[in-house]
Amino acid sequence: MNDAAADAAAAAAAGTSSAIDAGAGKMPSFAQAFRVWLKIGLLSFGGPAGQIALMHREVVDERNWIGDRRFLHALNFCTLLPGPEAQQLATYLGWLMHGVKGGLAAGIIFVLPGAVVMLALSLIYALAGHVPVIDALFFGLKSAVLVLVVEALLRIGRRALKGSAAWALAAAAFVALFFFGVPFPAVVLTAGLIGYCLPGSFSHAGHGQAKNDAPALIDALLARDPGRPARLAAGARRAGLIAMALWLAPVLALTVLAPGTYAEIAWFFSKMAVVTVGGAYAVLAYVAQDAVETHHWLAPQEMLAGLGLAETTPGPLILVLQFVGFLTGFRAPEALSGIAGGLAATALTLWVTFVPCFMFVFLGAPLIERLQTNKALAGALAAITASVVGVIANLAVWFALHVVFREQDAMRLGPVVVDVPVLGSVDQGALGLAILAAACLFPLKLGVLRTLGITAAAGLALRVSGVI
Repeated sequence: MNDAAADAAAAAAAGTSSAIDAGAGKMPSFAQAFRVWLKIGLLSFGGPAGQIALMHREVVDERNWIGDRRFLHALNFCTLLPGPEAQQLATYLGWLMHGVKGGLAAGIIFVLPGAVVMLALSLIYALAGHVPVIDALFFGLKSAVLVLVVEALLRIGRRALKGSAAWALAAAAFVALFFFGVPFPAVVLTAGLIGYCLPGSFSHAGHGQAKNDAPALIDALLARDPGRPARLAAGARRAGLIAMALWLAPVLALTVLAPGTYAEIAWFFSKMAVVTVGGAYAVLAYVAQDAVETHHWLAPQEMLAGLGLAETTPGPLILVLQFVGFLTGFRAPEALSGIAGGLAATALTLWVTFVPCFMFVFLGAPLIERLQTNKALAGALAAITASVVGVIANLAVWFALHVVFREQDAMRLGPVVVDVPVLGSVDQGALGLAILAAACLFPLKLGVLRTLGITAAAGLALRVSGVI
């Protein structure tokens, strides 16, 4: 056996046949890429940070399909987009490798497994959520959510806050949101404008620097064929415009033909799809406050329960919107309610939430590929990442007020109205479970799934023992 054959046999034995393609300068086949996207879709637990880490390990570290620098550039762009950045990153990378077909496969497979699981959990919650055993399990999940958001805040803060300008921008974002109620799309877009104008203050921040400059498969391919992005761009633009039409058609049809709860769902989540800049946690902040406080579709504790369920499923954390949609349709005053109404609302929610994601990526990715070395754009993306830390801090405070305290008061400080906790309303059970979740997640480092499982079981034990 010659050296080349021996190398090929060793690679096959290690399950790295895609590495052979890289060595030969060939793009992995669509079937090979599909299997990798399916693996990511089935194993993408732990929220956007865990999902992005999994993608990086699969396509950068293990297979060398995408280079570090290009991966991070795409990630910063997807953080700028409205909606779930991890799902959009998968779509972007799929498109870069196999065009529109690859982008659709990567993006849909990333969502589909989690959506199926979330539908089952939503149905159980709607039908049996107030059964003592089920309620106790969800109580444990809700208490752990606060710690998960704080952990995300610390993790993203370490990665994004590089330099005094980034810290100042994050603090300003939190103050604008928490104290003045500034719409966070305005906060994030303002941050992007600041970073664009002052790229030298922010370009070193963001999702980190590339670990190495070793040429990856896609980089080597583009070096040999620089016209490839332009050829992919034409199909991407067509796909983006088609996605726009497919997204808006049911929204307009419901508004004209069937005004009511389902038209409100379509408009609400469509608005969410275009204004929630800053990633999954920014989306949660918007939905948690608007769906609960403005539309009154569900209670704060139900929103927390939905987020806890979303943390237990693979796929984007934004699947909590599916839970919100299901409960809204389940309780709709129209004739179409109950399970049928929940199913219809789920399908509508998923459609208007994720179809715009494909539109944004397919219309924007070709431009971003042409701007790989643009310093102003890099500064804008890094500044937005810094401001998202303030967005998540606002979300963490909102969750803490509703998890640890049963009651809140509105305190007026001049023109500013701030919700403050009623100190005598501390929920001892929730506080204890949150401390348990913190111990599992930080010193014990048990991970998201084990932490949620332990806190859910502890909530059940507290209920059985009569403590809560």
